[in-house]
Amino acid sequence: MADDKIKLSDHFTYGRLLRFVLPSVIMMIFTSIYSMVDGLFISNFAGKAAYSGINIVMPVMMMLSCVGFMLGTGGSAVVAKTLGEGEKERADRYFSMFVYVTLAIGVILLIAGQIFIVPVTGLLGAEGEVRRWAIIYGRINLCSLPFFMLQIAFQSFFNSAGKPTLGLASTVITGVGNMILDALFVAGFGWGLPGAALATTICEFVGGGIPLIYFGRKNSSNLKLGRPSRSLRIFCKGAFNGISEFMTNIAGSVVAILYNLQLIKLIGQDGVAAYGTMQYVSFLFCAVFLGYSLGSSAIISFNYGAENHFELRNIYVKSIRLVVGTGAVMFALAELLAVPVVRFFVGYDAELMDMTLGGFRIFAVLFLMTGVNIFASSFFTALNNGILSAVISLLRTLVFEIAMIILLPMAFGAKGIWAAAPAADLLALIVSVSLIMKNRKRYHYGREL
Repeated sequence: MADDKIKLSDHFTYGRLLRFVLPSVIMMIFTSIYSMVDGLFISNFAGKAAYSGINIVMPVMMMLSCVGFMLGTGGSAVVAKTLGEGEKERADRYFSMFVYVTLAIGVILLIAGQIFIVPVTGLLGAEGEVRRWAIIYGRINLCSLPFFMLQIAFQSFFNSAGKPTLGLASTVITGVGNMILDALFVAGFGWGLPGAALATTICEFVGGGIPLIYFGRKNSSNLKLGRPSRSLRIFCKGAFNGISEFMTNIAGSVVAILYNLQLIKLIGQDGVAAYGTMQYVSFLFCAVFLGYSLGSSAIISFNYGAENHFELRNIYVKSIRLVVGTGAVMFALAELLAVPVVRFFVGYDAELMDMTLGGFRIFAVLFLMTGVNIFASSFFTALNNGILSAVISLLRTLVFEIAMIILLPMAFGAKGIWAAAPAADLLALIVSVSLIMKNRKRYHYGREL
């Protein structure tokens, strides 16, 4: 468990660094569990049509919530840098501005989502029972969208506030609550997909509400909600700085939609279900890299603002070693545990299980590379360089992956779809390494320790 006594200004050994980022890692894991648990219960208790329905609409939900990632990561980089400059009061005002705007945008998107959910599911290729389930899940889950966006944003701000364990506690409470309510509503009461959607909605209200109350009152952290800044320049700087995270999530949703359209055309409903299983496992594994990147970004931004070049390089070197090693371990685990993992989701259908297993073994290769790409994008965001961060994210999650989704099936059929993500990550890895090497002297993380 992380130690709240660790300060952003400390020197970070491997142990201290891991203790600081651990809450963020666990937070992201529990956040990924929301959709994963819903999918698990729906697949096993409501059937393939409902399971396909949730996988059809989930990219839309993530697309709408991505503003929380943008203002959380970009805003926290601005706030942490301001704290590093010794401007506590100004940091509070910036923090308040980002939180209130996130909430306001969430309400607007909730209304828009309810209006357009029906035509959107039709455009996504859903038909009949699958479309009906997609609409039901979307309408219920949209109700908590503003608070889900806040929950996402606070994951970054808790680190800047120097209270990662409080963020962890909030997320664990909501994550465990979601699992309990899913079991109660879906398996116990037999409410099926609507029960899973209701469980997630309740927990997202809690997940966004707890931090809102904490920061709104007098507290012992580095930050407090109060009178917001009205600086359009700072807001645009934070939003632009987090544009890579925004575009990553937008692109990820667009890619998921494209995957589903291709799978419906080539394989049918079973293809969507198989891809959904791979995505849930990917969410869980990538949550480790996302959590590490979120947790370490506050340290990077602080030391960048304080011009502590020695510590900046220290964090950079240790982070690269950690993400590369973790990626190798995750790939090995994915291959070793492929059979029980796939059986866990779709073991009730032998044909579907065989298809998912074959695709998953190919898909899992991406875990070797994706950690470096995620960290590289987050690293440049923390250095307040949203452009380079966006370049990595957009190429990886949009340009390269869309190209691979279109081209590889033309050459290899359905198997080409499963190889699209690893191929895109390999191309992105070349870009990430090139940009990291090119900017070492500019940001002083290339100096010797």
